[in-house]
Order: sequence, then C-alpha cells, then structure tokens
Amino acid sequence: MDRTAQLTARTTAPTTAHDIAYDPPPGSPQHRAARVLEANWTGSSTVPSRALYPHQWSWDSAFIAIGLRHLSPSRAQTELETLLAAQWGDGRVPHIVFNPSVPLDAYFPSPDFWRSSTAGRAAGAPRTVQTSGIVQPPVHALAAWLVHEADPGLSRARGFLARVYPRLAAWHRYLLHRRDLGGGGLASVVHPWEQGMDNSPCWDAPLARVTPAPARSFRRADLDHGCAGDRPTDLDYGRYVRLAADYRDGGYADGAGAFAVEDPAFNALLIASEHALARIARELGATGTARHARAERLTAALVERMWDPAREIFLCRDVRGGGLIPERAVCGLVPLLLPTLPREIAAALVRTAGGPHFGLGAATRLVPSYDLLGEAFDRHRYWRGPAWFNTSWLLERGLRTHGERGRADALRTALLDLAAASDHAEYVDPYTGEACGATGFGWTAALALDLLHARGAPAEADAAGQAREARTDRGDEETEHSERTEHTEHTEQAEQAEQAEGDMGLQRGDGG
Repeated sequence: MDRTAQLTARTTAPTTAHDIAYDPPPGSPQHRAARVLEANWTGSSTVPSRALYPHQWSWDSAFIAIGLRHLSPSRAQTELETLLAAQWGDGRVPHIVFNPSVPLDAYFPSPDFWRSSTAGRAAGAPRTVQTSGIVQPPVHALAAWLVHEADPGLSRARGFLARVYPRLAAWHRYLLHRRDLGGGGLASVVHPWEQGMDNSPCWDAPLARVTPAPARSFRRADLDHGCAGDRPTDLDYGRYVRLAADYRDGGYADGAGAFAVEDPAFNALLIASEHALARIARELGATGTARHARAERLTAALVERMWDPAREIFLCRDVRGGGLIPERAVCGLVPLLLPTLPREIAAALVRTAGGPHFGLGAATRLVPSYDLLGEAFDRHRYWRGPAWFNTSWLLERGLRTHGERGRADALRTALLDLAAASDHAEYVDPYTGEACGATGFGWTAALALDLLHARGAPAEADAAGQAREARTDRGDEETEHSERTEHTEHTEQAEQAEQAEGDMGLQRGDGG
C-alpha cells in the first residue's frame, strides 16, 4: 500500500451531525454564546450573521469550528467538512459557499457575479454548488486539529482527519505554488477580501493603481444593514469590484492581476496550519517531518521578507510595487502565533502591541486593527481602527505560546468581558468597547466559548497544555533535529509524497 493509501485508508463515510454534546447552564456566558451559534446554524454550517452575511464564509467557519468543538465535536467536524466539500480542483478553498435558498439581492457580490461554475471551470470549480472565486486566510488545518483533539475517539470513528487531510494538503499546495507570486516562497493575496481584513489602510497604496468599477454597475447590500460611516467607502468598494471582476473574467487564473500583496497574517496562519498538518500526518501514521521543516523555512522567509526591525512589526509587501508597505496594522502582530519565531522578534512584537501604536493593556483592551497614531486611523470604520475578536484571540494564543502568561490572561479577560457586553458584536471601538457592525456574530461567540473553556481549566493544566503545544509545534526540537539529521537525503522525496497526498482527493473526483 502506498503512502497516499495508507494515510487515507481509515476513511469512513461522513455522517451529518446536529447534536449538542454539552448544554451550558441557562444564563451562563457559555449559554449565551451557544445561543448565537444555534441561531446562526443552517443545518450543515454556521453563517457569520443572519442578516449581513447569510452564507458560509471560509475563515469564519474555521474559527466557528474551534468554538463549536466545546459544544459538539461532531457539529464542528461537519462545519469544516461542508466548507471543504466546495473546494476547487486546483486546491483553492473559496471564501464564500453560497446558500441557494438565500435571495440573490441579500448579499453582493452574489453567485451571479462570481459565476464560479462557468468562469471557474478551468480551475476546477465545483459544478453542484456556487462559490466565490477568491480565498481567505488558511486557518483550516489548525481548526481541524483542534476539533480532533476535542474528541479523538469520535474523530477516529468518523474518519474525520483521514478525509480532510488530502483536501487541506491540496489547499496548502495551491497557496505555496500557485500563489507564490513574489518568488520568495510565500503566498500572495490577489484581492483585499482574501486577507480577511478587507478595508485595511495597508491596501490603500496597491489599490490606488486600480480603476474603480462605475458606481452604477453594482448595488451595495452591506449598507442595508450597517452604517455607511462604518463601512468601506464607495471608491474603495468600486476598486474591490473591479479586481474581482477582472479575476473572474480571466478565468480565476493567478498571477496576472494588478493587485498582489504578501501579507504577514495570511502567511503566519499558513505556517501555523502547516505545523497542524504535521500533527495530523503523525496521527494518520506519517512522520510529519517534511511539513515541520517546511513551516520552519516559511517562518525564515517571513522574517526575511517582511520583518521591519526599526518599526518592530511585520509589514505587508507590495509584490507589484516592489517594496514593503509602511503601515502598522494588526496583521503585522499575528506572526506572534508562531512557536519558532526568533525570541528577539517575539519580544519586539510584544513591545509593539503594548506600545503607543496599539496600546494593548493601556489605552485599549483589545488590539486595534490599525495603528492608533496612523493618519488613516478611524475607530469605527471597518478594519481601519476597530478591534476584532478573532485577531485578539490569535494574539492571546501568541502571547501564551511565548510565555507572556500575564498579558495573555489580561487579554483573555478583556475578550470575554467585551464579547458579553457587546452582545457578541462583529467588532468594537478599541477605546470604549462600543459594539460596531453586526451583533450575534458567529466567530465572536465561538471564540468566547473557546476562551471560557480555557479559563475553566486549572491554571497548572492550562500552563502544561500550552507548553506541550509549543513543544509539539516546534516538532519536539531534539527529536525533530535527530529525525532531520537521519533523513536529510529523503526530505525532497517526503515532500513530494505529501504533495501527492494533497492531490489524491481531487484525483478521485472528491473536489466536486
């Protein structure tokens, strides 16, 4: 039996899960968060917001699965399986999977804009479900591993990891090969929506080269549910539409568009998920050595291409413009998540987060999305200053990974306090904590559940768990060093085998 067959031999037929394994006490913070997820559940996935975002979003579902695992591991598995069932033949995981029962005018851009099944035919878009043609940050392997850990027995019985691993491997291969537009080994985003922090000032300079689509050519459904002063401007939205339309009209082929940016958060999440894929491979009987080695190389490339020692933060790189973008944003702090980040860089990121540009723990309780001292700072406008719960969750995890337990505990407390006080808002004013955007927001409720679960664990167990996690992410340095020394001559063959594993599911026709 070859390696591909070995890693997937335990696959069993998926079962749709709707049970709640843990029902929190009525009135508790866990119960209030669980009610949000229950209200947003569609039967096979969870929408971010019933009114504003009525479909399935890619990185939202990954964060939602991380929280759902504490209520129902089987439902968390279903959340990820539903998303990955819409994967394209080239490996990309689309940023939206559309619900056909939702009217076309409920969200723009709608399925008739993306035309995935026709415009995306050459890239292997699925025929039976409509999706967008762009992607979002690759949190999915990390989410899959955490979901598995919530109930390993159930996961193994359902063949969860054996089924999702080939799809996740193909997803990473797509990003590392098709999206290495800068030639430095890192993935580029080809649209601001792909990075997830849609309206960040980091995109202003690259977007300035894009001619906006005429305002009369589209209607913004988002303004039906949110204040115009909190949302992207019409000018920026016109540029978003132009980029998306050009990408669509080019058959969703990568490399030809006017916008290509290497983003530190996107790549940090890819690296964290590469470490998670190594764990998944080990669970399925492989060594994971090649994936750990790849994650370490990607971390080195991230430092080489995006670290600014003077500003003490990672910066975005404009691939088309040929240089770093001198804007401080939360995306530049997210690499703190990486366990093998050089110690001096991790310490510098902690200083930057707590310094005057982000004010974490002093002027602000959650990390703002953009530099408090930046010219483009706006405390309420989408990703140009407000604080988001998912980025603060990532930073809390990063602080804990690098031994900053006191700061991590303070941030966890702030996240939980503000999630409850804001009715699980989409985002908040970084100074006052005032709710902005939608309330009853999916990932806010899910990540609150995750932090509530962590807070309920004994402090000693929590510390030990975090230490084990850091050691595992490092590949248990001494053991991994020994393995790499012993198998150096076989690394290339191992990587090729793991890439073949990523192809396997799509070759069988599983990609739709």
